[in-house]
Amino acid sequence: MRYRFAIIGISATALSLAIPVRAQNEPQQDQSESRAKAAEMSSSKDTRIDLSPPANDQKNHPMSGAAVSDAEDAASDVQELHPWDPHKAAKDIEVGDFYFKKKNYRAALERYKEALVYKPNDALAEFHLAECFDKTGNSNEAITHYQEYLKILPHGPYAADAEKALQKLKASGVKQNTAVN
Repeated sequence: MRYRFAIIGISATALSLAIPVRAQNEPQQDQSESRAKAAEMSSSKDTRIDLSPPANDQKNHPMSGAAVSDAEDAASDVQELHPWDPHKAAKDIEVGDFYFKKKNYRAALERYKEALVYKPNDALAEFHLAECFDKTGNSNEAITHYQEYLKILPHGPYAADAEKALQKLKASGVKQNTAVN
């Protein structure tokens, strides 16, 4: 008999706990339904921006339509984007310097070239690239990149070294690359 009362008491407790859970779930479903209905209805109709041209715009600016179409045509001519990442370029220069100190000039050369992809006209990369070309025996390229460095930073920290290297390369009889003057 004691067990019957215990079982009845437990089942009554479970039933009383189950009812509030169902009651809690029903309002949540109602709330989610009301949210879904609200999402279907847009409030953007209330806040539309007037994009029509001002009065007398065509008369005041008669050639504006041609300028807009020219700008759209010019934008469609773009074929490629050039990456710009000065942090990546700085890291490539740092790794190139590591290879240069290890006398692995070809690996350093590639890293300096990659730095110039991510940051064109980087004076430091141009100077180190010229040094690598000089070390690998490609004197014409070395002259070109020393000259590029001097164009970018004519009074930079390596300007004297670049001038000295150019004089040495020219004195050794290397034909100067006239495309970069």
